Amino acid sequence: MIRRFWLLISSLLISLMILHSAAFAQEILQDAETDALLKKALSPLVAATGLRTGDVKILIVNDPEINAFVAGGQMVFINSGTLMVADNVNQIQGVVAHELGHVTAGHVVNSTGISEASKIGLAAMILQVVLVPLSALVPVAGPLGMMLGGIGSQVAVQHYLAYTRTQEASADAAAVKFLRKSDISGRGILEFFNKIRREEHRLMSSDSDGSFASDHPMTADREMMLKGDLENLPAWNRPIDPDLQQQFLRVRAKLIGYISDPHQVLKDYPDDPHNIPDLYARAYAWHRLSYFDKSMDEVQKLLTLKPKDPYFLELKGQILLESGHPDEALAPLREATALSQSPLIAASFGHALMATENPAHYAEAKQVLTVAVDHEEDNPLAWFVLGTIYDREGDVAHANLATAERYSLSGQTTLAMDAADMALKGLDPNTADWRRANDIAITARHALERKKK
Repeated sequence: MIRRFWLLISSLLISLMILHSAAFAQEILQDAETDALLKKALSPLVAATGLRTGDVKILIVNDPEINAFVAGGQMVFINSGTLMVADNVNQIQGVVAHELGHVTAGHVVNSTGISEASKIGLAAMILQVVLVPLSALVPVAGPLGMMLGGIGSQVAVQHYLAYTRTQEASADAAAVKFLRKSDISGRGILEFFNKIRREEHRLMSSDSDGSFASDHPMTADREMMLKGDLENLPAWNRPIDPDLQQQFLRVRAKLIGYISDPHQVLKDYPDDPHNIPDLYARAYAWHRLSYFDKSMDEVQKLLTLKPKDPYFLELKGQILLESGHPDEALAPLREATALSQSPLIAASFGHALMATENPAHYAEAKQVLTVAVDHEEDNPLAWFVLGTIYDREGDVAHANLATAERYSLSGQTTLAMDAADMALKGLDPNTADWRRANDIAITARHALERKKK
């Protein structure tokens, strides 16, 4: 009997761990143009925090929910849904100013407050799992278990919400300070609060048992507390930089075209040969529907407007590559790489060079990709293509090293360790590559040992 109860508890714990992991199993979207926009728009805010601009990473999560969060360290995650509903770049600046408040205060997803709440809730659930099955032998055990479980969950929720509200207030106050120091208007953060408030009202109206109203910290309270401080900022009435806003509209359109229902995208974005966001969104929509000629027609309209735009050239090369025309993709991707100096675009160019399956292109691909990873090590596609080229050339040691780099970036610790160990067998111990493989192997081994403990 006791053994069966422990099996039940173990299953519960495993389920909780799976749910926790799933929260962080979202796809990260990487795009050179989006990265460039965020860097330009957000660098003044990062500088206002006192943190080094290069150390703070802004990552886009493929999730339609309106949300942004931090998860430890100097990383800010923004859901794609947040970018898609924002009307202007100043709203995104406001959202990130708030999240940077969490970063500078050391707030994390699994912070002390959440940890304590989880302990209370978990203890209550374990008591419930243990006591309820005993009701057949001890009648009072069942009701007692249910009561303790309910009380424990309620206490956990109240503890968590109180802690969360404290963190949110702290981050809001920091956001005002950062907006003031960076001379950016706070109008955007209030506008975005208004969007969230409308979403809260929608959820409350569809919430039959009132749990949302009782458990969710309301945005209206935060908005009321911040309004006066934000309106008193020197930059409150400053208009948004038109060039920055145009870049934002481009990025938002291509994101919507990339992940939204393509049929709806074609309805929402009219066929206007002079409107870049419309053309951008439609090009992606037609490509996702596998209409090669129509997608290329939209790209050609874009290039007619701006022939040397590296991101339009990148899109042309991407469509050609993904439509089975790698040889034709080389010219636009080569030019896009030269114009942008973007490691992400360079990785796509290297991929196209390899996809031609012409060994004459391998030397150029290696050169392009090596430069790309030198500038940006956390580039999984570049490491994948490099590893493939080394493998085709018979350079097993460097193929294994590139594979170890890729697995290390994706958090696949065991595979990273195994690939690094294999690389060490074939690399010269007196080289930087051998030392790098050794570092990956040691780091991975230590991480696995910590997991076991």
